[in-house]
Amino acid sequence: MKSTLKLVSFILICALGVSTYAQNKNKRDLDNFRPRDQRGINVFEEPKDTVTTFENLRVRLGGASTLQFQSIDHENSGAVPLVPLGANFNLATANLDVDVQLYDGVRMHLRTYLSARHHPEAWVKGGYILIDKLDFVKEGFAENWMKYLTFKFGHMEINYGDAHFRRTDNAQAIYNPFVGNYLMDAFNTEVGFEIYYRRNGWLAMVGMTNGRLNQSPEETNTKPSFLAKLGYDKQFNDDFRFRLTGSVYTTAESSKNFLYDGDRAGSRYYLVLEEEGSSAVSQFRSGRVNPGFGTELTSIMINPFVRYKGLEFFGIYENATGKGFGPNPPSRTYNHYAADLLYRFGANEDFYVGGRYSYVDGELTATQDVSVDRIQLGAGWFLTQNILAKLEYVKQSYSDFPTGDIFDGGEFNGLMMEAVISF
Repeated sequence: MKSTLKLVSFILICALGVSTYAQNKNKRDLDNFRPRDQRGINVFEEPKDTVTTFENLRVRLGGASTLQFQSIDHENSGAVPLVPLGANFNLATANLDVDVQLYDGVRMHLRTYLSARHHPEAWVKGGYILIDKLDFVKEGFAENWMKYLTFKFGHMEINYGDAHFRRTDNAQAIYNPFVGNYLMDAFNTEVGFEIYYRRNGWLAMVGMTNGRLNQSPEETNTKPSFLAKLGYDKQFNDDFRFRLTGSVYTTAESSKNFLYDGDRAGSRYYLVLEEEGSSAVSQFRSGRVNPGFGTELTSIMINPFVRYKGLEFFGIYENATGKGFGPNPPSRTYNHYAADLLYRFGANEDFYVGGRYSYVDGELTATQDVSVDRIQLGAGWFLTQNILAKLEYVKQSYSDFPTGDIFDGGEFNGLMMEAVISF
């Protein structure tokens, strides 16, 4: 009964927020900008549009706020005691976004996490400068090339794969139709650059970073990382859209690679399969699969996206091969498969229902293969373009882990609810 009352209270909180963020969104948009509301769903790379609205420097302040109610049970073989879980609210998280149109075709983005599961204090996630025109050099400079080229520089979220466009970024959860992110969460912020060429639906990108999550002039054995993407994205008519991309990320040497544990904001599933006595802050990646790559890594990801009217499919095939830590670490390989199937409906597609299945298998050691699978069933309601309420059932199971391991016989399942405000 108490859990039911909490769920009802959560829904009422969502409903009371409907009138909080009424605003004219179009007047706040900048050139080549992915809207931070419902309109930004299924937008991948920031659009390339030579039409300009620039007159003077413009500053756009935005942000996001989320709150989840978690009611999840977990269990394992019993060899390692688990944190007792109840039904209650998680920490409310918040983002602050500063976007500035600096010049015609030149824009800056900066995101700060105001509160996060791992860091309750405010800290900068990262930012970048995006260049779509070179008119600051000379009016019309290289304009025939710049119709198709975009340059991106910064300490930024790298564009490896398409899954990161659909994931939750701390409080920015309006693009994610589910509450949790993918099992192998490919996400990292590194200092580097990316160059894009887009024409007639084709997309090509090459980039290079310094391979580091934490920046310092101290000399280490970390070498630069390289990434690339090739794809095709076309809206054939009002009803049908098709996109297919392939991406690669590779680093030859690293003191520690963070591609699969670079998200320091934290998982949505608090303390699942964590040892008794753990805290939500110290064990902030609960429920994710981290292959633990260290010195070397090469990953590829292939992503199909198909949309016909309100029906939507997004898929992941990912293969990651690398080495762990220590002297002469053995190579290991992990495979990641995932599929989202959604149906959006209503006058403005304000409602959706769908499911996601994720599966990961890999080499825990040279002689031990393990696997993890997750199913998420969800529904959502856009109360306004800026407010989204989600409901999700999640079940995750661990297979073939060694006897006595905390994941031996591991499983968690239950309900999640999430309220999202993004503007």
